[in-house]
Amino acid sequence: MGKTIKARFSKGVIEPMEKIDIAEGKELTITIIEIPSTREEDAFERSAGRWKGTIDAEKLIKDIYEDRLISTRNEPKL
Repeated sequence: MGKTIKARFSKGVIEPMEKIDIAEGKELTITIIEIPSTREEDAFERSAGRWKGTIDAEKLIKDIYEDRLISTRNEPKL
């Protein structure tokens, strides 16, 4: 049987943040998925838009379409 709960790690101990119905002494296998802190999310939001103006988007698009016209294969011999 599986169940997902929230827990907090403090002083080397994982403490459940909600009541769980498990027999005392029961052995468990725990999978830990770390939730990003709000500090990490704020750093991501602060970086948004930093690349604006560093690349000429119109030229990039033009170059991509021009590069698609270049043949990289040899012409077949008839």
